[in-house]
Amino acid sequence: METLNLTRPNLALTLALLLSLGAPAALHAQDRPSPRPEDEAKESAPVFGLAGPYLAARMAAVESDYRAAARYFAQAVAHDPGDAYLADSALVAFCSAGEIERGVKFAARMEERGDSTELSRLVRSADLVHQGDWDALLERTDPEKSTRPHRKDRDLMVGMIRAWALMGAGRASDAMVLLEEMAKTPDVAPMVNYHLALARALVGDYERAAKLLEGRVTGAHVLGFMARAEILAQLERRDEAIALLDNLPGLEAEPQLLALRDALKAGEPVAFDVVRTPADGVAQVFLTFATALASNPNPEPLSLIHARLASWLSPEMTEARLMTAQLLQEHQQFDLAEEEYETLRRKGQMRPVAELARIDALSQADRHDEAEKAALSLTAAYPELPQAWIALGDLLRQQQKFSQAVPAYDKALTLLTDAPDQARWFPLYARGIALERAGQFERAEKDLLAAIEIRPDQASLLNYLGYSWIDRGENLDRALELIRRAVELSPDDGYILDSLAWAYFRLGRYDEAVAPMEKAIGTMAADPLVNDHLGDIYWMNGRKREAETQWKRALSLNPDSNDDVDPERIRAKLERGLDAVLAEEGDEASLVVRQAGAGDNPRALD
Repeated sequence: METLNLTRPNLALTLALLLSLGAPAALHAQDRPSPRPEDEAKESAPVFGLAGPYLAARMAAVESDYRAAARYFAQAVAHDPGDAYLADSALVAFCSAGEIERGVKFAARMEERGDSTELSRLVRSADLVHQGDWDALLERTDPEKSTRPHRKDRDLMVGMIRAWALMGAGRASDAMVLLEEMAKTPDVAPMVNYHLALARALVGDYERAAKLLEGRVTGAHVLGFMARAEILAQLERRDEAIALLDNLPGLEAEPQLLALRDALKAGEPVAFDVVRTPADGVAQVFLTFATALASNPNPEPLSLIHARLASWLSPEMTEARLMTAQLLQEHQQFDLAEEEYETLRRKGQMRPVAELARIDALSQADRHDEAEKAALSLTAAYPELPQAWIALGDLLRQQQKFSQAVPAYDKALTLLTDAPDQARWFPLYARGIALERAGQFERAEKDLLAAIEIRPDQASLLNYLGYSWIDRGENLDRALELIRRAVELSPDDGYILDSLAWAYFRLGRYDEAVAPMEKAIGTMAADPLVNDHLGDIYWMNGRKREAETQWKRALSLNPDSNDDVDPERIRAKLERGLDAVLAEEGDEASLVVRQAGAGDNPRALD
């Protein structure tokens, strides 16, 4: 029986409406006063009461469906405008969904009602930056007028925003003094000094700006290096700027930095334009905090909001929009992420790193045709970028277009001829899989052995070659050694345990196959192939009733969805027994089943 997925927004709303229809408030909706036209949220509110929209909003929020959450929280607030939690939740949803203008209006209404929150105050400050009302922003950020208790991270952000507001109000000296005072705190000094350097460069004090950026650059990756190189260029220290950029790993994937380096080498004029206005400076404050929050093991929800505000204040800041897209992608909001990537392309700001992330997002959303088209476009735009060809090869391989994937990996490896070995092992491994699955085992074996020489501690790689040999009846001792080593490196990986058990089975060591296969089934109970394997192992150990149970379970787990499972063969085993099936297959018995692990498991290449 199919079960309802109540986390889907449309079903969530259905449930919520059904619940609210049973509430007394819903039965007497006609007795309510008409909504005020000036209240945007109330205009959109249905007559179903608070319970429905609230439950739908909560479910949408859990699923990170920000647009649905914004719609339902707005409706919930309309029914209970005095609830500060609902109001703040609505504001979070508005900002996360990118509806910043709507969030600004909502934050203003919250303050008018006396329901301001930390987020509403932040949004109101961003709006003042957007308007260029620096005096009002200075009034709002005046520490002597704050009644809130001190908190280190909040005070730091407010202080940095205030410094840029002082710049906007024409009080540059006061801004520098404030930032210098803040930089006296050691653990935040690198972050503050980066902004102090930007502020000094904006007023033409390039000498002190350059000194502040010596050594480690602490800004967002691209912006930080761009700022330092541009500042060095203003000081006629072009050789240092060129050397800085030439020594950056991954430079070939950053066209902005490449263009800057080429301009420096050609002696062309180079302006300092990482920040053009104080508003850009505030946008960088938001981006700085978004980056810091996103780097935590459990990223803060505010990281997305900060990135959204940065992008709103400085629409041409590629890094802010890219971070927004990547955070949306991490939260499985692929459609919203695609909107950001599309905006980058429309503005002519397509960067390989952004396109690679977009291709991955499209692939995860099962939009394979779009992902393949994007990968082909990227290889056309940047034919010398090996990562683009690897991404194309991965997409083709994941769609089982193995023969088509091989030339893409060929091109990538040609481009990586002089690269360090660590940059070559993955495409060697991936090409080896594609070749093996395309029936070109001799070439595949060479690639896999070369990859193992570089990464002898990569469990899925050892597993793949080891089982390939077992499957072909070749190099059996070494094959088993590779698989055992893979299990040592990744003892809880069900796919690798399945490989070890099936290797024992294919070698006729049936009693040794039981323990690893039972452990594998413990982690992969819903995998039809692993259940089928366990059934075969039980049968060969005389445990025929248990074998039949496993085969029946394999048939119940949608085996048609797995290319390596033959449902008719399982039915034949249930009808006649494994011995009879193997006898009928004769010499082919040694090739009865392919391993479910490295070749088809998407985790094999993680």
